[in-house]
Amino acid sequence: MSHDFTPDREFFFHLFQIDEQIAEKVRACGCGCGGRLHRADYGRKPRGVPSEAEEAFSRRISFCCDREGCRQRSTPPSVRFLGRRVYVGAVVVLACAMRQVAEAGRGGDASRAVQAPSRTVGRWFRWWQMAFIASRLWQSERGRFMPPVSTSRMPWSLLERFPGTGSDKLGAMLRWLSPLSTDSDRSSLVMVE
Repeated sequence: MSHDFTPDREFFFHLFQIDEQIAEKVRACGCGCGGRLHRADYGRKPRGVPSEAEEAFSRRISFCCDREGCRQRSTPPSVRFLGRRVYVGAVVVLACAMRQVAEAGRGGDASRAVQAPSRTVGRWFRWWQMAFIASRLWQSERGRFMPPVSTSRMPWSLLERFPGTGSDKLGAMLRWLSPLSTDSDRSSLVMVE
């Protein structure tokens, strides 16, 4: 993957469309109690998106069961957000991958390129190196990558495994990471294609 890929406005809007499709699948499944799910989005103040795409990232899609006594919330997996991080998932992946490229002497300063403080990028990088490789997602899926992905070069080594152009690779990786974006058990049952 070219280390100079920068997601543009269209890339961010495409992520929003993917999240809408995933959310529709979750809504169609309904609640585990048999109730219908109603839209109950909540606000986000994301960092790292172009100003013209901020509105599409200002709400996290979520649902609430309509059955009295249940009212369970169901938050679908997301390709836009990586858990509760303030910065959007694409920025978290790219900043850390760019840091690895910069450390290898092949690129510039990752924190400046994504407009995130260097300490924040360092924290994300440690997450990739420790918490991510200990996650259930990585532990259950790592065997699907042959030859094995180098955990010492995360996330760059993982990003390289997805096919296509820079935007294709990043989009595919965000889809693959989407189960990490939610704690909702029922929502994670929806396959992210």
